[in-house]
Amino acid sequence: MKKHVLGIALAVAVLLFGVAACGGGGGTSSSKTLTVGATAVPHAEILNDVVKPELAKQGIDLKVVIFQDYIQPNEKLYEKELDANYFQHLPFLEQTNREKGYNLVPLVGVHIEPMGGYVAKGKPYKSVQDLPNNATVAITNDPTNVGRMLLLLERQGLIKLKEGVGPKAQLTDIVENPKNLKFFQMDAAMLPKALDDPKVDLALINTNFALQAGLNPLKDAIFLEDSSSPYVNVLAVRPESKDDPRIQKLAEVLLSPAVKEYIEKKYQGAVVPAQVRYGN
Repeated sequence: MKKHVLGIALAVAVLLFGVAACGGGGGTSSSKTLTVGATAVPHAEILNDVVKPELAKQGIDLKVVIFQDYIQPNEKLYEKELDANYFQHLPFLEQTNREKGYNLVPLVGVHIEPMGGYVAKGKPYKSVQDLPNNATVAITNDPTNVGRMLLLLERQGLIKLKEGVGPKAQLTDIVENPKNLKFFQMDAAMLPKALDDPKVDLALINTNFALQAGLNPLKDAIFLEDSSSPYVNVLAVRPESKDDPRIQKLAEVLLSPAVKEYIEKKYQGAVVPAQVRYGN
């Protein structure tokens, strides 16, 4: 009888171990694998080209999961399928937390991607002054980045927003539109394709998607945000993971001189190092 009971206990222990071993993509603090979600450019490039080799020297295997959208990386992180993500700026993270009820936190800020205005193919405009009346401007349908794009247009003198509305601005907050610009909203990842649409005159495109589409922000954009932009791209984690030694090592490498130098050399000002540590 004792042998029978012992056999059952051993079988249950083996079963429980197997279930634990087959868990989600997010590792435990004792795991040597660190799974990070990222968009392809520049985030995954930075992680694979610089961070992965540096972490390997410390015995950590960095696995980079590439996403083509802005929804899944936070969703998968919250659901513990990722250990961290690196794809978004701070206002987007804060907005997502409010909308989805997440509690994800920024650990470090790595870089800024100045957003730019790009003229559609076949259109002759060389500056904002060349844009005709009733021009169609393609912008994102993401509320956080809508405000960012409208502020950029306001700085170019193309529109005027309600006083004090700031980054939360939406299309309904435009109070002056002297060129009677028309706005066409779409998913941010699709904005480079809007440049092929004959109905579009100008598209405002996030630098990561511009680079991914083969655009050179410094040469192809007729205007860009400056380096004082508050939209710093961050490494985001779950609150309980921020003190994980693997996560801390990842953060240290992202703030290292090697990453700063890589960004400066590879992107030539199209992506700007930020190097910020948040006090969470």
